Amino acid sequence: MSPAPRKRSHALRTVLPLLLSMLAALLYGATATAQAAGSVLEAESAQLSGGAAVSTEHPGYTGSGFVGGFTDANKGAASVAFTVHSEAAGAGSIALRYANGTTATMTLSLYVNGVRLRQVSLPATANWDTWATHEEAVGYRAGDNTVTWTFTTSDSGNVNLDNATPATPTTPTDPGPTTLTHQAEDAFFSGGAAKATTATGYEGSAYLSGLTATGARAVFSVNAPAAATFPLSVRYRTPGSAAATTTLQANGTTVRRLTLPGTGGAWATAATDVPLRAALNSLTLRTATGDNGDYQLDGIAVTGSTPSGTRGATLPYTAYEAENGSTNATTVGPDRTYLSVPSEASGRKAVVLDSTGEYVRFTLTKPANALTLRYSLPDNAAGTGTDATLSVYADGTALKDLPLSSEYSWVYGGYPYNNDPSQGSGHHFFDETRTLLGRELPAGTVLTFQKDAGDTAASYTLDLVETESAPAALTMPATGFVSATTLGVTPDDSTDDTAALNSALSTATSQGKGLWLPSGTYDISGHIDLIGADLRGAGQWHTVLRGKNGKGGLFGRGGTSNVQDLMIAGDVSYRDDANFDAAVEGDFGDGSTLQNLWIEHTKVGLWIDAPTTGLLATGLRIRDTFADGVNLHKGTAGSEVSQSSIRNTGDDGLAMFSEAQAVTDCVFRFNTVQLPLLANTVGIYGGHANRVEDNLLADTVTGSAGIAISSRFAPVPFSGTTSVLRNTLTRTGGYEPNWQSRLGALWIYADSSDITAPVLLQDNDVLDSTYSGLLISWQKNVAALTVDGLKVDRAGSYGIEINSAGAGTFSGVTVSGATDGGLFAAGGFAITRGTGNTGW
Repeated sequence: MSPAPRKRSHALRTVLPLLLSMLAALLYGATATAQAAGSVLEAESAQLSGGAAVSTEHPGYTGSGFVGGFTDANKGAASVAFTVHSEAAGAGSIALRYANGTTATMTLSLYVNGVRLRQVSLPATANWDTWATHEEAVGYRAGDNTVTWTFTTSDSGNVNLDNATPATPTTPTDPGPTTLTHQAEDAFFSGGAAKATTATGYEGSAYLSGLTATGARAVFSVNAPAAATFPLSVRYRTPGSAAATTTLQANGTTVRRLTLPGTGGAWATAATDVPLRAALNSLTLRTATGDNGDYQLDGIAVTGSTPSGTRGATLPYTAYEAENGSTNATTVGPDRTYLSVPSEASGRKAVVLDSTGEYVRFTLTKPANALTLRYSLPDNAAGTGTDATLSVYADGTALKDLPLSSEYSWVYGGYPYNNDPSQGSGHHFFDETRTLLGRELPAGTVLTFQKDAGDTAASYTLDLVETESAPAALTMPATGFVSATTLGVTPDDSTDDTAALNSALSTATSQGKGLWLPSGTYDISGHIDLIGADLRGAGQWHTVLRGKNGKGGLFGRGGTSNVQDLMIAGDVSYRDDANFDAAVEGDFGDGSTLQNLWIEHTKVGLWIDAPTTGLLATGLRIRDTFADGVNLHKGTAGSEVSQSSIRNTGDDGLAMFSEAQAVTDCVFRFNTVQLPLLANTVGIYGGHANRVEDNLLADTVTGSAGIAISSRFAPVPFSGTTSVLRNTLTRTGGYEPNWQSRLGALWIYADSSDITAPVLLQDNDVLDSTYSGLLISWQKNVAALTVDGLKVDRAGSYGIEINSAGAGTFSGVTVSGATDGGLFAAGGFAITRGTGNTGW
């Protein structure tokens, strides 16, 4: 029968359906016989209740009829229950064949063995005679399972059901090592999870154990070519015959609980699927409340995923350097001289448009509906900034005028710099602007940035353009969240939302829910306090927290928090450490996550303090800060910053600072860090067993190394092994004017104390270093250095320069193109040469 929205079906009053229903009951019984995977379970043979009834009035059904009665008159009662037999416990699915002629998406609730899994949306079909299939992932227990579709009071119902086809797990076997797209030992793990190697038969170099504690997790970075649902297999083993349970999350949202059949110590795979966004995703296996986590994890395979980059962040955009475009204007650089404009440009080159009609032109290699332009405008005499537009064309047709400003660039004087042009020494020339284009430009589009008559700035220095297909605004998850707009917060009204946001966040958290920030701009003038909170926006391009007068940011005050999918746009235009706010700061407890955040114009991007442990910060874009991009500060432990882009910071791009307490077991990996205007792309200041791995680091400016391992600032001394592995450093190192010293690309700096704990530099590439490729200094000992697989290709000074006492072992170190020679050694440093060294 055809349920009509908000109307009772006349067919309920007809005799034929009743007779058919009685006949079906006599033929099949009230409860359907359990059937195995792949069998079609006819709805008319299932257990019907609450007004659900058999009908035949719409053709195209299978079997002897279909089930209707999911009308408004039976809301809260109508139900169809299928009995599904599963050989083993584990992840499976059920495909529902239905018709929905209402023209709108309708919903039913899915239950398995009496437990509600989720509300399911069933899109409209062409009419009531057209049938569609919708598949949902479910977990089965071994034996008979009851899978029920119910029209609850929270559903819209009004659909017809034809049949269901289950796919159930089979008894697991040990298939031997398979090709895993993501190894468990390469994931981020926290909450008690740890690498192990005592078992046999695992793939890769290790597996993960210790997942039994609530909160234990393994987080994989998965790159998807498009937004879709992807097949996922989990390779695992259990210590006994009992099943293990864990919760699958994608980008912070729970997908389902997985039941992993017991394997008795053998490795096995469990199949399911997972919805992913286009580009980078976080995919998590987490021991949530109610899970036992009694398994060991070898890794996952995501069929159809795209490999991530081997070094640096996997980014959603394509970058075009201005100097590589077509132009009729002047290219400046290359120049690395501090206080010169090209010294702060990516690749040390830029293009200057200073006459009407001058342009830079690019041909898009991928489709795009959004762009980010890195540029510099001249400042005004007061140092408060100038505003101007720049014209943009697509295939010669005007696209839009970009509003540009120098308000958040140009600082002056000596450290920590200020906004007073009378102090001289102007620098921090560049800023960025982003815009949604309003339509998708196909690959092959010629994109032109041109100074027209109405573009009034004296000059436009263009550094680079990044284009991308920005996703549409996200919608609030179906469960577990409350919208800020229902709790007294109003975006886009230019009023101060700080108090309202804090109140809404407190209310949501007290209800055990997260706070959802719909698309819009929320103005803040102080801290938004996070105490075990979940704060989410509609996406980096759509939800903006906008600071005011140097203030405004998120402050962690303990507990496990999750913050994702939004932008923090600060209002900091010069450095004031005492009075201005970081974008994200404070104590984030145990197991927090910061993901898919865009941060700009703040004092610092992230400043994380003890007792934070197990924090994952991933998918960040941090741009144009006036101090550090990220600082993992005293006592932070077991935390990671990964898959992030950090550019144009006023101090270290990424730092670990063991002030008073050791930063312990933390890692910076798979990041792209460019153009810190002071200090290093990465600085590690004391601490225990910290790591720098698989990063792309480029274009330091002044007082800078590419990576500094340093006892400066009197930190807690180094302990454990500090590892620097598989990084590429391009055009790094720089002049320190206060010391009149030339700093190397890799810099081991024993300053306030000896560095006696092991330091391992392995498989790093130093390309076109401004001065020495590796510098070891100063007046204290560097006692346990190992350099293995270092490549120095072009250096403005020495390949290796040593001005320190101590000792080190060097193997596989190759130097070529060093201006002053392969090696300078002073201070009595003992060099042990292994094999594979050349050029020094």
